Amino acid sequence: MIQNRSMLIIPGNNPKRLQNAPVFNPDLLVLDLADGVKIEAKDSARLLVKEAISFMDYEKVQIVVRINSLQSGFGAKDIEVISQVQPAALMIPQASMEQLQNVDKVLATSEEKAGLKQGSIRLIPVIETAKALEEVSSVLSASPRVIGLFFNAEGLAKELGMTRSKEGDEILYARSKISMACRVAGLNSFDTAFTDGNDYEGLEKDSFNARNLGFTGKAAIDGRQIDTIHKIFV
Repeated sequence: MIQNRSMLIIPGNNPKRLQNAPVFNPDLLVLDLADGVKIEAKDSARLLVKEAISFMDYEKVQIVVRINSLQSGFGAKDIEVISQVQPAALMIPQASMEQLQNVDKVLATSEEKAGLKQGSIRLIPVIETAKALEEVSSVLSASPRVIGLFFNAEGLAKELGMTRSKEGDEILYARSKISMACRVAGLNSFDTAFTDGNDYEGLEKDSFNARNLGFTGKAAIDGRQIDTIHKIFV
């Protein structure tokens, strides 16, 4: 199991952020090919991320790549290309048991082509739909590659029509269900990002609440949030 406190999520089509991200010392660095990249930029972002992993100084962080779903038409190519540079894990959006099993098969083929040991690249499913939340235990057991879950509260709120608040009362059930399932499975749980990059007091309180619910780490969308997260998740 990868030990962690923080994961910094950055768009895969931003060269400056790809270069500067390690300065903030996140435990995991997530290079996003999915939500953070427009459709017309998907192919170029994929190649940019591949080059970044190959040539940038990422030795002190564990690299995770958030790929597009297989249903999008971009996911299989993401897996094929990114497998060649062997990130620690792939993050799988809108996860379901069936999707993860399909990803596992595609990834196994890509690992073989790249000359990698089977199972070298792990998976971090994203819980961001009501269906995934209610089937969270099945998602965790869908593949032996799964090392933990990432809870994307913004995605879940959009699907359910929830109004998000800094206090997070509306996601208490989801947080509790995810952290409990991960704890039972002995796997990591990454809490949703705090979206106000300038409210450090709010971030500290939100991180403390997540830790108290059993999460093992928290996502960040701004490198300046990492130190605060590390203060809470020791």
